[in-house]
Order: sequence, then structure tokens, then C-alpha cells
Amino acid sequence: MDHIPNRFDRIVAILIQLQSRKVVKAKDLADRFGVTLRTIYRDIKSLEAAGVPVIGEAGTGYFIMDGYRLPPVMFSREEAGSFVAAEKLMEKFTDELVSAHFASAMFKIKSVLRSDEKNMVEFLEGQIDIAASPIGFNKKIPHALQHVIQSMTEKKQILVDYRSADDPQQTRRKLEVTGIFHENQVWYIYAWCHLRKDYRQFRIDRIINLQITQEPFSRNHPTLQELRSKKKKKLETTRVRIRVKRSVAPHIHFGRQYHGFVSENICGDWIEMEFDAADVEMSFARWFVMFADHAHILEPESLKISVRRILDEAVKKLA
Repeated sequence: MDHIPNRFDRIVAILIQLQSRKVVKAKDLADRFGVTLRTIYRDIKSLEAAGVPVIGEAGTGYFIMDGYRLPPVMFSREEAGSFVAAEKLMEKFTDELVSAHFASAMFKIKSVLRSDEKNMVEFLEGQIDIAASPIGFNKKIPHALQHVIQSMTEKKQILVDYRSADDPQQTRRKLEVTGIFHENQVWYIYAWCHLRKDYRQFRIDRIINLQITQEPFSRNHPTLQELRSKKKKKLETTRVRIRVKRSVAPHIHFGRQYHGFVSENICGDWIEMEFDAADVEMSFARWFVMFADHAHILEPESLKISVRRILDEAVKKLA
């Protein structure tokens, strides 16, 4: 039998999740709280018995009848503290307009905090600092991220002037944005490109001009996760094996994720790592040079050749 306080907390959390989403599946609730489906069904019945108008549809999930609203939510000290870190991140890693909207939302959240929680939040605001991303947004269109989000939610095409890294000439693209993501300290949009007749990704900081049109999307699009997963499967990769000193390995832990890291195996004072690398001769080779004096290349031979070439060129320039 559930411990009563734990069950009460879980039921309240289920109610909040039902209020925050259009439809919630029982399996998702069970996975989140680490309980069985039977337990979730019992908790839902408890909410119904308490007068909450929960509606369940087979094969779809649960939702709350339109018009039902929760009373003001009370936050725990830990939840209130997490808002400060979130606000700092939004301030440094999003554009001006998105950051301003979040700041406005934070004022509303702070208004329902208890006095001791407000004092704690004010204290933490002066004790948490986050460095801004070195790659920001194009200053000519400081609200690009907000406009992209707007076009995606309204399903309206955008018209952009874009300058890619390998082509100094900007091109005009009509895009249908399917998602946005942040990677390598850069914001990207994933979109159907009418010029290329395919799904492509674009760095937001390389957009020169952006305009939301009144033209609706021309098609139904897969989710961002589906599109990115498909792209990864299409990439041709090469198996790479290297051996790195254990003392150095922690310092490359972050970077290895961007080069197709697969697994590692500890061998005494060394760590053998395997990668499925998409660009061995250029990207991986140049990354390897950063710690080459503390590592060995086991395979492929083409990586050894590329690293030698890079180092030879560097030595010539030092002569």
C-alpha cells in the first residue's frame, strides 16, 4: 500500500500535470512517478471522487474538462530556487524578447511565493551568475528567436535572408519551421526549405533578415525528434578507436559527444574510446590534435594520415 503522504503528493502532482497539458497518457504518468498503471488508475479515481472533472478516452489519455482551473499553486523552496537559475539561463541564452517574456512570467510566479521563499529568491538572485554564450544573435534582428517561435506556433511560413558558413553570398529562403534546438552554444532552427525542397537546419545568428508571412504551412511536418533522428541515420560514419591517458580523458568528456562517441573501456592508465565519426579527416582530426600528445590512434589509418598532415603544416608555419 502507498505511503499516505507520498500518495497525496503524487496525486497533487498528477493534477498539476493534467492542468498543464492537453492530454496525458497513463503510461507517461506511471513512468514519471515510478509506479504501476494500476496505481495511476487508482489515483485518477481519487481525483474524480474529489470532484475533479477528469475525462479518460481509451487509446488517447486523460484530460480535464474545459473551464476547470486549479487554485493558486504553492511552490516548495527547492522549486522556487530553481526558478532563479532558469531566469539567469533565459537571460543569457535567449534573445531580448523571449527573455523579457520570461521575466514577466517570473514576476507572476514570485507574486504567489510565501515571504520566506521571496526572501530566499532575492538572496539567490545575487549569488547565481551565468556567462553569456559567446555566439549570440544577429544584432540587426534581436527578436529572431521569438519570431521563429511565433511562426512555428501559428504555422506561418517565414522569409529569411541567410548566409551560410561556406558561402559568403546570402540567399533568400522561404521556410516552414518545425522546431528549434540549442547545440554547441548556438541556436538552430529545423525547417522545410522551399528553395532546397528538403528539411534543413539553419543557425539563427546567420539569419540576416527575417519576416513572418501570412502564408500557412504547405504540409504536415514530422516532430523535431523524428527529423533529427532521421538525419543522424543518413550520415555516413567511420568507426574510430583511440587510446587516451586517464588523466586527460575528463578534459575531453564534453567535446567527445559532438564527434559520435559510442563507448569507452578502461585499460590501466589508459582509456580506449570508440566513435562513429561523421567527418574523420577534418573535424575529428582537428579535435584530436588538441590532446594528441596524450593519445594514440588505433584506427583508422586515414585519421593518422590527416593528423600528420595537420601537424606538418603547423610545424612548417613555425619554422
